[in-house]
Amino acid sequence: MSHLAASSPFHFHVPPAAADLPPSQPLPPLRVGLLGLGTVGAGTLAVLRRNQALIERRTGRRIVITHVAARNLARAAALAGPDVAVLASAHDVATHPDVDVVVEAVGGTTAALDWVLAALASGKHVVTANKALLAERGQQVFAAAQAHGRVVAFEGAVAVSIPIIKALREGLGANRIEWLAGIINGTSNFILSAMHGKGLSFDAALAQAQQLGYAEADPAFDVDGVDAAHKLTLLAAVAFGMPLRFDAVQVQGIRALQAADMACAQALGYRIKLLGVARRIHTPQGEAVTLSVQPTLIPATHMLANVDGALNGIVVQGDACGPTLHGGAGAGGEQTGSAVVADLMDIARLDAHAHARQADTRPHPAAVVPLLGMHPWAVEDLPVLPADQVVSPHYLRVPVHGNHHAALSEVARCLAAQGVPLLSIFKGPSSLAAPCLVALTQPTPAHTVQASLAAIQALPMVSGAVVSLRVETLDAQA
Repeated sequence: MSHLAASSPFHFHVPPAAADLPPSQPLPPLRVGLLGLGTVGAGTLAVLRRNQALIERRTGRRIVITHVAARNLARAAALAGPDVAVLASAHDVATHPDVDVVVEAVGGTTAALDWVLAALASGKHVVTANKALLAERGQQVFAAAQAHGRVVAFEGAVAVSIPIIKALREGLGANRIEWLAGIINGTSNFILSAMHGKGLSFDAALAQAQQLGYAEADPAFDVDGVDAAHKLTLLAAVAFGMPLRFDAVQVQGIRALQAADMACAQALGYRIKLLGVARRIHTPQGEAVTLSVQPTLIPATHMLANVDGALNGIVVQGDACGPTLHGGAGAGGEQTGSAVVADLMDIARLDAHAHARQADTRPHPAAVVPLLGMHPWAVEDLPVLPADQVVSPHYLRVPVHGNHHAALSEVARCLAAQGVPLLSIFKGPSSLAAPCLVALTQPTPAHTVQASLAAIQALPMVSGAVVSLRVETLDAQA
């Protein structure tokens, strides 16, 4: 503390508060048990060690990894060093009496669940970047955390380096979140960026992503939208104060997209992104939400349209703050480690508060930020609108042969017969190898558009599969 400038009309001296002074009795270090020393585990270890002094200055105590569980004991011992106990049993680390908090960096939803539950039952806090575990089994995990008075922190499970969970729970906590939309899978975004920028086919773009290490040998989890659906499940729960509803997310991947769709979208002034969208809506029966992950047309001028490569980007619309954009790396060991260590720092501060009270170390429910942003008694089980009832504009690409004028007339007739209002319909770009028609509809229920597609597909001049994609304007009034 210091004196204010003499010229200030508020010239006074503030004595140092007790909290401004270094503690007379340094707190014991927070002891971490690390399950797994793969990409995430090794990244966490590297970040924690490199920035240990800075982290201690920010938390007021040291955070040290004391135990590691790994399959390859020799490799783990070489990475962890002589001061870390390396064990073959993850369960033994999760329940070890000399461990305060467990970092689960293994993945999966079976053994990882057992270890997390064992850690909580043993009085450990848990940090995890395992979005599949939380999206699919999160109700069980968070109920156990509540029962044992422990914390489950998961910033690294969504959008990796972007602190979006903290933003929703804390920075935007005063807002009613109306909707959020995000590019939350770096692999798919890299592929779509290559298809758009280089004119590559899906297969060629995927091969490039695999060569560069952005995609796994089996890319299904990413390109089929499952990974993004896990993340959207967590985002929606935190944003809306609703239960985890992975089973209700409408999921469509990017395998069927072609370079022709990229060119047609560009001609319309749009970009195609694999977009996760969670939105509050009002129905005659009351409030509901929509949850979807699918390739979507967004205006080329929108902020998210320019999130390229393996980056992630999320827009959150709050009633008070308006739209906020959050962007950053969507993959990487140290990038995920950054989020994991930030969670460890939060737990170190919470645990320090318990030590200072010299009382029961169980955190009082009202003294911590709720695990999913809302206290359990306040969770609202909002219904999720069925996918076929979601209303939005739609993009259609119809491969055709023969007379384009006749084909255009017939396609327009099929749409009108189902009551689908058109914004525009025209012949696709001449640069395309195969001729097509491109249509853009006004906001229409998905089931109505699907009914018209069956009639269009049956037309004799249609020469291939009709492609239908949603369109999102992503404006503040959406």
